[in-house]
Amino acid sequence: MARPARTTIQQPDGRHVYLYGDHTPAPAGYQAPSIQPGAYQRRWNPLRREWVLVAAARQGRTFLPDRSQCPVCGSTPGHSTEIPAARFDAAVFENRFPGMLATGDRPREPGVRIEPSSGVCEVVVYTDEHEGSFGTLAPQRLDLLVEVWTDRYRALASREDVQYVFIFENRGEAVGVTLHHPHGQIYAYPFIPPVPDIELRAGSRGCLQCRLLADELADGRRVLIGERGLVAYVPGYARWPYEVHLVVRAHLGALPDLPAAGRRALGSAMQRVARAYDSLFGVPMPYMMALHQRPTDGRDHPQAHLHAEFYPIMRDQGKLKYLAGSESGAGVFINDTLAEESAARLRQRM
Repeated sequence: MARPARTTIQQPDGRHVYLYGDHTPAPAGYQAPSIQPGAYQRRWNPLRREWVLVAAARQGRTFLPDRSQCPVCGSTPGHSTEIPAARFDAAVFENRFPGMLATGDRPREPGVRIEPSSGVCEVVVYTDEHEGSFGTLAPQRLDLLVEVWTDRYRALASREDVQYVFIFENRGEAVGVTLHHPHGQIYAYPFIPPVPDIELRAGSRGCLQCRLLADELADGRRVLIGERGLVAYVPGYARWPYEVHLVVRAHLGALPDLPAAGRRALGSAMQRVARAYDSLFGVPMPYMMALHQRPTDGRDHPQAHLHAEFYPIMRDQGKLKYLAGSESGAGVFINDTLAEESAARLRQRM
């Protein structure tokens, strides 16, 4: 697929909307929603040596609206949504309730290091169809979505205030999703977040992902997919029940490094994982999906290796995996399943 057509619209409050593929303009009388005022900061935690984002305006964000009031469906007469179009293939917009804001404030608080939050938060709307999920996207929409991710990576990586482009999806109310319409998000951080930073540091003497991939292929028991230049497996050290890592075989750092055919294969493999999850217990699986790519801070990062990680939070039929005292207070995960058995169950569903 060639780069998709992109139409850029700037809302009255300054936020941008990007319409990908075909679209029909919004009906007459469209009124764009406006961002809410509030405190947007990042505060340094000296004990854990990490940033905490403060976004006080998010308390009032939209919470599980009825379908008729969905804020990311196409706009209709009498119902203006975030999308200034009546119909669209895919859309991206700057979040009205962001975790970070480029114009964040910098107040003084004794004993607390505070910086403006900076960064960008975007919402990626997979389709204008309200029902469904990532797993039910038609092939053409799936291919478009991966190209949208790639385009947003390129665009956000070009910004001087962005050091890491994080593409992710939260799926299901149990994970904290506040909208049912199929969508994901992109956080463009002004720093490299702790988790990818730890991964990159672990590969300082060469690509650790390449070595782990070779080990999984040599063992074979935890491998789910091994085709079209991609390997999906349940890592032997999985923290979540049924956790899956999907890794590009070639040592490539980011989505734009993959040829178009490789990106299509990546999207297809990701969808196979999502569908296997839904089949596992016969209900829509709540999960988090994270794409780890090369940072965009201007350094080379030769050890960066493009991969997706899936964290499903159901450990059994009707049972959720909670992050309790050991996980949250000590940083030690307890997995109630064996990776080898989880992989065998998932293979039966793929």
